[in-house]
Amino acid sequence: MTDPAAADAAKRAAARAAVAMVQNGMRLGLGTGSTAVIMVRELAARAAAERLSLRCAATSVATADLATSLGLKVEPLDAIGHLDMTIDGADEIDPDLTLIKGGGGALLREKIVAAASERMVVIADGAKVVEQLGGFPLPVEVLAFGLASTQQHIDHLLARMDMADRPVMLRQRSGSPYRTDEGNLILDLELGAIPDPQALAAGLSAIPGVVEHGLFLCLADIALIGQPDGTVTLLEADITPEEDLA
Repeated sequence: MTDPAAADAAKRAAARAAVAMVQNGMRLGLGTGSTAVIMVRELAARAAAERLSLRCAATSVATADLATSLGLKVEPLDAIGHLDMTIDGADEIDPDLTLIKGGGGALLREKIVAAASERMVVIADGAKVVEQLGGFPLPVEVLAFGLASTQQHIDHLLARMDMADRPVMLRQRSGSPYRTDEGNLILDLELGAIPDPQALAAGLSAIPGVVEHGLFLCLADIALIGQPDGTVTLLEADITPEEDLA
């Protein structure tokens, strides 16, 4: 989906469908990224119009600031505890609802919030749905200490998994290494394709210096895929999609 206006319309359709699932009194996780920004705005508008009482935990400082500015009640996750639902975007979604996330740099908090939720609802436009993960670079959050050693371990892991010589790039912003909200760095793995996401996730998690990776396995319950015409497709793992939910 190369037309920005069409992509925004699709994201808004997905966001509205997710916001329609919100009930008064819910404890919500709010995601990070361009689609999540639209969702937060839609949620705040509905909450104000219907006087909904919601408690929200944000997955990034940016999301917390936006939600607070729009009148939503944002609290630390520890103050809320278990969440009823998290609504978040994704960079890629495969047929098993395995995700690549972290393009916005918030993968660590996003995974913690998703794991604390009864349900994770993913919102995206159709371009994010793929048959096999890996076209989008896989973000890996790492400590600055021992960075070269950590990267070498990642290179060795990729070689063992028949993905040798794939570029592993340190994410930059304005000419300097990008820092997450937790003060860590991000390595973006340009893999092209990931034949075995489960094995790669396990291998990355076992490397000292890796804080978290952007493979989200068994966390998403449903994905709402928006279309430019305002319709929404519901995706569930191993379930035939049901069209026109909007």
